[in-house]
Amino acid sequence: MDLSIIIVNYCTYDLTKQTIKSVIDREHPFKYEIYLVDNASPDGSFQKLQQDFEKQISNGLIKLITSTKNRGFSHANNLALQESKAKYVLLLNSDTLVRNDCLAKCINYIEKDDGIGALGCKVLLPDGSLDKACRRSFPTFSVSFYRMTGLSRLFPKSRRFGQYNLTYLDENQNYPVDCLTGAFMLVRSQAIHSVGLLDEDFFMYGEDVDWCYRIKTGNWKILYYSDAEIVHFKGSSSGKNKVKLTIEFYKSMYIFYNKHYKSQYPWIITLLTYLGIGVICGLRILENSLRK
Repeated sequence: MDLSIIIVNYCTYDLTKQTIKSVIDREHPFKYEIYLVDNASPDGSFQKLQQDFEKQISNGLIKLITSTKNRGFSHANNLALQESKAKYVLLLNSDTLVRNDCLAKCINYIEKDDGIGALGCKVLLPDGSLDKACRRSFPTFSVSFYRMTGLSRLFPKSRRFGQYNLTYLDENQNYPVDCLTGAFMLVRSQAIHSVGLLDEDFFMYGEDVDWCYRIKTGNWKILYYSDAEIVHFKGSSSGKNKVKLTIEFYKSMYIFYNKHYKSQYPWIITLLTYLGIGVICGLRILENSLRK
């Protein structure tokens, strides 16, 4: 098997169906399979998907995995990662639309360089603009500081201040980056075997950054590949509990910092980091409450 595509469903029937169809409705010059993982959806969406894709399930193109409890995005993907025997694995969000020959282009490109551990394509939002999360730098203290203080927005073309989302680089070029988005991440199985599965301490944010960090520090290249595209209906699969989502987002920053950076910085930097995460999280929750 060349490619295992992992799609996690949680109460996103229409979106998940659209994502699967964007893959299976096209011919691909490689052997692939889809792992459809249901994260204990209580709305019957998984049962409806089974009915819609009964043919593909019966012939083995789509393989089903169910989790008895929603233990997060990382856990759900890991269930399929442990089953896959393919040369490459693709994490594909259930709120994406794969365009044209995106998969063939990505497979062809990564095949040319054995040193590439993970590859991400150009991820577009429905309005055609770039989803900036598809190419990023690691959130070091300085990179995070420029982002939280707004300097990255004020000076997006600055090589120093625009590091977080690499806004100073041409989105239509190919180049190595620190990390990709978990909405579309093509990973070499050999790299997974060397660095391990997704960290399940991250419930639904930050697991992609952590994985990329481990892949890159494991001496694998991480590449942004602009010649292939998907559309990301960002936020559509996350649910409507904005407070919980905000807390999970900033909690992931705390987990990542403690895991990878805490030992590298003096205590004053750690204190400032904790304060920054807490204050920004609180402001975001307040902002959401005022909007309600």
